[in-house]
Formats: sequence, C-alpha cells, structure tokens
Amino acid sequence: MAGMTSTARPFLNRRLAEFGTTIFAEMSALAVRTGAINLGQGFPDTDGPEEIREAAVRALRDGRGNQYPPGPGVPELRAAVAAHQQRRYGLSYDPDTEVLVTAGATEAIAAGLLGLLEPGDEVVALEPYYDSYAACIAMAGGRRVPVTLRPHEGAFRLDLDELRDAVTDRTRLLLLNTPHNPTGTVLTREELAAIAELAVERDLLVVTDEVYEHLVFDDAEHVPIASFPGMRERTVTIGSAGKTFSFTGWKVGWVTAAPALVTAVRSAKQYLTYVASGPFQYAVAEALALPETYFTAFRDDMRAKRDLLAAGLTEAGFGVHRPAGTYFITTDIRPLGFGDGFAFCRALPERAGVVAIPNAVFYDHREAGAPFVRFAFCKRTAVLEEAVRRLKALAG
Repeated sequence: MAGMTSTARPFLNRRLAEFGTTIFAEMSALAVRTGAINLGQGFPDTDGPEEIREAAVRALRDGRGNQYPPGPGVPELRAAVAAHQQRRYGLSYDPDTEVLVTAGATEAIAAGLLGLLEPGDEVVALEPYYDSYAACIAMAGGRRVPVTLRPHEGAFRLDLDELRDAVTDRTRLLLLNTPHNPTGTVLTREELAAIAELAVERDLLVVTDEVYEHLVFDDAEHVPIASFPGMRERTVTIGSAGKTFSFTGWKVGWVTAAPALVTAVRSAKQYLTYVASGPFQYAVAEALALPETYFTAFRDDMRAKRDLLAAGLTEAGFGVHRPAGTYFITTDIRPLGFGDGFAFCRALPERAGVVAIPNAVFYDHREAGAPFVRFAFCKRTAVLEEAVRRLKALAG
C-alpha cells in the first residue's frame, strides 16, 4: 500500500520488546467497560488537603511556575524536602547541591538508573517489583537480578542470604523499595542494617524508593537506609508528594543524595522532562510543612481502610497478607480454588464487579506470583464497603 513502510526489523527497540501495555491500563479499561469498582490502580478517589490545592491555585494566579522552573526544582521545594529529611530522620541535605525535584518518583527511578548504570551492569531488585523498575533497568542497558520476597507467617519476607548470594562482581546497584509495593512489607531496622553492611562491603550503590514513607501501620517503622553507617554517600533516596498528599496527577517527586550522585541523576533527568509541575512544586513545599497532625490523621484513615478491606477479603475467602505499609493488600486466591491471577483478575469484574491487579506482572519468576492478587484501599470508605459487599459473592 502506498505510504506504508516495510522493514525487516520491529519498530520497538529490543530492550523494550518484553514490555507491552501496562496491566494498569488494561485493568482500568476493564473497570470502565464493566462498571466495576477499580481497586486495581493505586490512586485515591478524593483529593488531598484543600489548603494545598489552593496553594497550587495561588501559585498559578501569581505566575509562580507557569514558565520553566529551575532545573533542580524551585528553591522553596528543595528547602522543604531538606527540612523534611532533617526533621523526620535527622538526615542533613544541602538544598542547593543534594536535592533534585523530578516528575514524580517514576522519573526519579528512570533518571537514577539511566544516570548511574553502564550497559551490562547488574541491578539487584526485590521481587515483586513495581513494573517501571524492570523497564528502566532495560532502558539503561542493565541486567536485573531479582531476589524474591516470599510469604512467611502472614507477610512477605526478604531472605538476606539470598540477597547476599545475588551480588556478583558485575553488580552495580541495589534497587530497594520500602514500604514495599505490592506486598506491603516494611523492611526492619535489622534487615536494613544487614543490607547496608552488604552495600558497603561490596561497594554498591543503592537507589531506594520510599514514596510510602508516611504510610506505615501498627508497630512498623520506616527507617531510611541512607541513615546507616557508610550509606549516605552511596544512596539515592526517592520521595514523592503523590502518595503522601493524594495528588498523584501533580507528578512531583524528589531525590536526595550526595552531590556527585545528584549530578549523575540530574544529567539524565534534564534530557527526560527537563522540568515539570512548576506551580505544583510551590504547593508541595507548603504541604511538606503541614503539622504532624495531618500525617497522623492520614495514616490513621488509611489504617482503618486497610482493616475494612482486609476483613472483607478474609470473609470473601481470600488468603490475606496484612500489609505493614503502603495502601495495597496482597491476597492469595488459592483458598478460593484459583491459581492463575491473570485469569482471576480478568474474570473478577464480571463475577463480582471489582477490579484487582495480578501480582505476577511484578515478577520475573511469574510462577512465584501466580496465585497472588493486589487490591488498593486508597478509596472512599463507602466505595470500599460496596466492594466488600460485592466480593462476598465469591464466598457463596
């Protein structure tokens, strides 16, 4: 046909060939098509604090951020990020040389891996992992080496010996995520200390995704790995406003790290978005300075929602792994007589009017994740109550 291009080579480069449309797009489209309640993709169904939304409106009207903001991020936000790290964790960062604002945590991960990896470098990551990790490692030419978190006594646990054995002479970087999506595991102080010792011993860089730092429940504690001996100079810590303040569409994230690491990340970041989210950066600077009562109320609200959904899933017959952090619950579908999470999630909207995500998409070892399904509880209480009511049909 005239105008058609003929080529023996696929259009998509081979590094990305294994990555199709994300499961989130597929399942969200299924929710729309069937009218099901979407507990798949992790975004809240209500906005965050009104005063922070108004701060963004004020910035827009005042002309702050409507043009390109500074490459590293607006000074107000960089100062607020540094103050947050100091106040909460006793970590001191220079806002001018050790803080970089990104287009959400997703860009921070991409820029971190693109800036720090050479082709052939190995990256050890905790499996299951957020789907962008694998794609970003591939785009950087790295090789991912998964270490699988396995269910044990109601939670998913890291085997430190397995982690140690995964490190080779080709390992450049450990990619951590705690609190952990999708399992809800929060790495303990003892586990993090052992990981830090390994990183120092083997001279590894660490990129750590801590976007759920304010969503830890019960007796769990979030401890940044950068706070351990020998780690500050080798760790890139990633944070985000989307999960903490329920403005996921604003895409405001950040990196804190030593100057040389920030420079490496920024060298890649400047050729991705260059800059983003100008007016929202000013609003997030105000959000980070909210009183502790905000963070406590936010955490308490999410814990209540976790408990509501966990109880409903248990009653519906799922095996429930109660999360210590994040706003996701991983469930086991084998008690319901199923073993294939993909088939289960594709049928669930018709069977029960609810959408979930099959955890297998987060695994290289697909069989290890096959029987697990993730539900998000960052929704209005009434929506969760209706989802629980619908899911009870499975028990029948």
